[in-house]
Amino acid sequence: MTTAVVSPLLDTYARADVTFVEGNGSWLLDANGERYLDLVAGIAVVGLGHRHPAPLAAAHAQLDKLWHTSNLWWTEPMATLADKLSERFGGAQAFFCNSGAEAVEAAIKYARKSTRRPEIVALDNSFHGRTAGALAATGQPAKRAAFEPLLPGVRFVRPNDRASLADAVGAETACILVEPIQGEGGIRPLRSEFLERARELADIHGALLVFDEVQTGMGRTGTFFAWEQADVRPDALTLAKGLANGLPIGALLVAEGAAGAFVPGDHGSTFGGNPVAAAAACAVLETIDDELLADVARKGAWLAAALERLPGVVEVRGTGLLLGVEIDRAASSAVAACLERRLLVGSAGERTLRLTPPLTIADAELDHALRILEEVLQ
Repeated sequence: MTTAVVSPLLDTYARADVTFVEGNGSWLLDANGERYLDLVAGIAVVGLGHRHPAPLAAAHAQLDKLWHTSNLWWTEPMATLADKLSERFGGAQAFFCNSGAEAVEAAIKYARKSTRRPEIVALDNSFHGRTAGALAATGQPAKRAAFEPLLPGVRFVRPNDRASLADAVGAETACILVEPIQGEGGIRPLRSEFLERARELADIHGALLVFDEVQTGMGRTGTFFAWEQADVRPDALTLAKGLANGLPIGALLVAEGAAGAFVPGDHGSTFGGNPVAAAAACAVLETIDDELLADVARKGAWLAAALERLPGVVEVRGTGLLLGVEIDRAASSAVAACLERRLLVGSAGERTLRLTPPLTIADAELDHALRILEEVLQ
């Protein structure tokens, strides 16, 4: 008689049968000593590559000084990070937490407190996180169904449908919440004219325009924030993923013109603004300079064009190094075939591969990945 092996972890992830023990640049090493080229980067998290020297040194130095106090007091890394993000945004106040979902929760609370209104307008096919409020604003019914009823008052509209958006926004709207490029929804960019209309409607009705840049921010699209490419500035913005290159951190930025709604006691996070994560994040911001951003844009355009020429590719979507590759077969089978060849790619939908490599990936490494993808997609 055999006894089933029960994992000590709750069954929340369908993990592949590989255990990674070390990373360096764009490569991971598994427990058997095999090297894998990483085009996932922790799902757009390890933006500067594994063990990048700048955040690594900053985190090590901070570990030698101070790990944690409390948000009852100030720490230097937290204050410095807020200043750096404000400068990048063009004037903003920050709230720090531990993840993208927490940042979205903070944004929802902030919008409702600021406007004294209950409703959220979000998009079909969107993804904002798995906590209760963020999930309520996620436009994927299959992800919500098992946990309903959730936060009421969320209206969903079709992406890039300006008429549908105008019909949904009104006197009870607290915020319009959108991803400039829908990530989990298949790497689907929103058109500039749709974002411009969202800005107009928010202004007309006194609502906040909130951009979820958890996946698109931190240089991922070739500009520091994705909104810069559409030149549509939000009232608030959420960040996480690549902010500290792999250490847990999230942030809500509120533009100076929309700031002032929160007062002490309205919101908080025990570990938000942790000195070690904040120090690493400061180093990340210093590293993402104009030269790196231009290189991301260059590599992204080149990679997208090369992917379009591969067999089995139906469409390539996205900007910079946030690319979705729709293929003529199940994405899961291609992901598995790539894994067998020691290439890590992700998926975002039944037939869409998601490529989010480190922003620092070398051209030769992208060439190597393309050769494997061509073999897999034959």
